[in-house]
Amino acid sequence: QVQLVESGGGLVQAGGSLRLSCTASGSTSRFRTIAWYRQASGKQRELVAGFNSGGNTNYADSVKGRFTISRDNAKTTVYLQMTSLKPEDTAVYYCKADRLGPWGTVLDYWGQGTQVTVSS
Repeated sequence: QVQLVESGGGLVQAGGSLRLSCTASGSTSRFRTIAWYRQASGKQRELVAGFNSGGNTNYADSVKGRFTISRDNAKTTVYLQMTSLKPEDTAVYYCKADRLGPWGTVLDYWGQGTQVTVSS
Protein backbone atom coordinates (compact mmCIF):
# COMPACT_ATOMS: atom_id res chain seq x y z
CA GLN A 1 0.00 0.00 0.00
CA VAL A 2 1.38 3.39 -1.02
CA GLN A 3 1.31 6.18 1.55
CA LEU A 4 2.24 9.84 1.09
CA VAL A 5 3.02 12.10 4.04
CA GLU A 6 3.45 15.87 3.74
CA SER A 7 5.29 18.15 6.12
CA GLY A 8 6.60 21.71 6.29
CA GLY A 9 3.42 23.74 6.36
CA GLY A 10 2.94 26.64 8.72
CA LEU A 11 2.28 30.34 9.15
CA VAL A 12 4.46 32.86 7.31
CA GLN A 13 4.33 36.54 6.46
CA ALA A 14 3.72 37.76 2.92
CA GLY A 15 7.00 37.76 1.02
CA GLY A 16 8.39 34.90 3.06
CA SER A 17 9.44 31.40 2.08
CA LEU A 18 8.50 27.87 3.01
CA ARG A 19 9.53 24.40 1.84
CA LEU A 20 7.09 21.52 1.79
CA SER A 21 8.16 17.88 1.74
CA CYS A 22 6.30 14.75 0.72
CA THR A 23 7.74 11.35 1.55
CA ALA A 24 6.39 8.21 -0.08
CA SER A 25 6.40 4.74 1.40
CA GLY A 26 5.37 1.40 -0.03
CA SER A 27 5.73 0.48 -3.67
CA THR A 28 6.83 3.69 -5.39
CA SER A 29 8.84 2.43 -8.36
CA ARG A 30 5.89 2.51 -10.74
CA PHE A 31 4.74 6.10 -10.08
CA ARG A 32 3.79 7.84 -13.30
CA THR A 33 3.40 11.40 -12.06
CA ILE A 34 4.05 13.27 -8.80
CA ALA A 35 2.52 16.64 -8.06
CA TRP A 36 1.47 19.23 -5.52
CA TYR A 37 -2.12 20.44 -5.33
CA ARG A 38 -3.75 22.98 -3.06
CA GLN A 39 -7.26 23.76 -1.93
CA ALA A 40 -8.23 27.09 -0.44
CA SER A 41 -11.28 27.34 1.78
CA GLY A 42 -14.44 27.21 -0.30
CA LYS A 43 -12.58 26.68 -3.57
CA GLN A 44 -11.77 23.80 -5.91
CA ARG A 45 -8.56 21.83 -5.53
CA GLU A 46 -6.02 22.96 -8.13
CA LEU A 47 -2.71 21.75 -9.49
CA VAL A 48 0.20 23.84 -8.24
CA ALA A 49 3.26 22.06 -9.65
CA GLY A 50 4.17 18.59 -10.79
CA PHE A 51 6.33 16.16 -12.70
CA ASN A 52 4.61 14.59 -15.67
CA SER A 53 5.25 11.08 -16.97
CA GLY A 54 8.22 12.34 -19.01
CA GLY A 55 9.92 13.85 -15.98
CA ASN A 56 9.19 17.43 -17.03
CA THR A 57 7.81 20.03 -14.66
CA ASN A 58 4.73 22.15 -15.01
CA TYR A 59 3.39 24.98 -12.86
CA ALA A 60 0.20 26.89 -12.38
CA ASP A 61 0.46 30.38 -13.86
CA SER A 62 -0.15 31.89 -10.43
CA VAL A 63 3.05 30.38 -8.98
CA LYS A 64 5.48 30.50 -11.90
CA GLY A 65 8.72 32.18 -10.91
CA ARG A 66 7.95 31.77 -7.21
CA PHE A 67 7.58 28.02 -6.57
CA THR A 68 9.94 25.20 -7.50
CA ILE A 69 9.20 21.48 -7.42
CA SER A 70 12.05 19.00 -6.99
CA ARG A 71 12.73 15.45 -5.84
CA ASP A 72 15.58 13.47 -4.34
CA ASN A 73 17.77 11.03 -6.24
CA ALA A 74 15.83 8.01 -5.00
CA LYS A 75 12.57 9.70 -6.02
CA THR A 76 11.01 8.89 -2.67
CA THR A 77 10.64 12.51 -1.57
CA VAL A 78 9.26 15.45 -3.50
CA TYR A 79 9.67 19.06 -2.40
CA LEU A 80 7.90 22.32 -3.08
CA GLN A 81 10.08 25.38 -2.43
CA MET A 82 7.81 28.39 -2.11
CA THR A 83 9.15 31.94 -2.17
CA SER A 84 7.59 35.40 -2.35
CA LEU A 85 4.49 34.01 -0.71
CA LYS A 86 1.22 35.89 -1.03
CA PRO A 87 -1.94 35.76 1.10
CA GLU A 88 -3.72 34.13 -1.84
CA ASP A 89 -1.33 31.17 -1.50
CA THR A 90 -3.10 30.27 1.74
CA ALA A 91 -4.50 26.76 1.34
CA VAL A 92 -4.14 23.15 2.33
CA TYR A 93 -1.39 21.68 0.18
CA TYR A 94 -1.56 18.04 -0.90
CA CYS A 95 0.98 15.68 -2.39
CA LYS A 96 -0.37 13.41 -5.12
CA ALA A 97 1.09 10.52 -7.09
CA ASP A 98 -0.41 8.14 -9.60
CA ARG A 99 0.38 4.91 -11.37
CA LEU A 100 -1.19 2.73 -14.01
CA GLY A 101 -3.53 0.13 -12.63
CA PRO A 102 -5.33 -2.84 -14.14
CA TRP A 103 -7.76 -2.59 -17.04
CA GLY A 104 -6.36 0.71 -18.28
CA THR A 105 -7.07 2.55 -15.05
CA VAL A 106 -5.02 5.23 -13.32
CA LEU A 107 -4.69 4.94 -9.55
CA ASP A 108 -4.30 8.14 -7.54
CA TYR A 109 -2.66 8.41 -4.12
CA TRP A 110 -3.08 11.47 -1.90
CA GLY A 111 -1.35 12.67 1.23
CA GLN A 112 -3.23 14.01 4.23
CA GLY A 113 -2.46 17.65 3.42
CA THR A 114 -0.50 20.36 5.21
CA GLN A 115 -1.81 23.84 5.99
CA VAL A 116 -0.01 26.88 4.61
CA THR A 117 -1.18 30.26 5.88
CA VAL A 118 0.29 33.51 4.57
CA SER A 119 -0.49 36.65 6.55
CA SER A 120 -0.68 40.16 5.09
